[in-house]
Amino acid sequence: MLSTGSMPAHVSTFQLLGAPVLLAVTVWIVCLGRVLRRRRFEDTVRRHGPLLGALPRQRQARPDLESVELTPAERDAFAGLVRQFGDRRC
Repeated sequence: MLSTGSMPAHVSTFQLLGAPVLLAVTVWIVCLGRVLRRRRFEDTVRRHGPLLGALPRQRQARPDLESVELTPAERDAFAGLVRQFGDRRC
């Protein structure tokens, strides 16, 4: 009967160490790839500036309100449109 702490007789030491070593190498390669990819991205940003540098800067404040004086004829035409659209039910 085998105890829980004993090593099977038909498995060599190299076979027992293979899976943990393979897992450690895989994790190391994945981590190294992520570090190199991040470094390459940061170098690109540092070298070329912001990625969307061609777009104009956006204003922080809202634009000024504009108004136009309407002539009496334009006011009457607008009132007619409001009445016309106001009669329609959705």
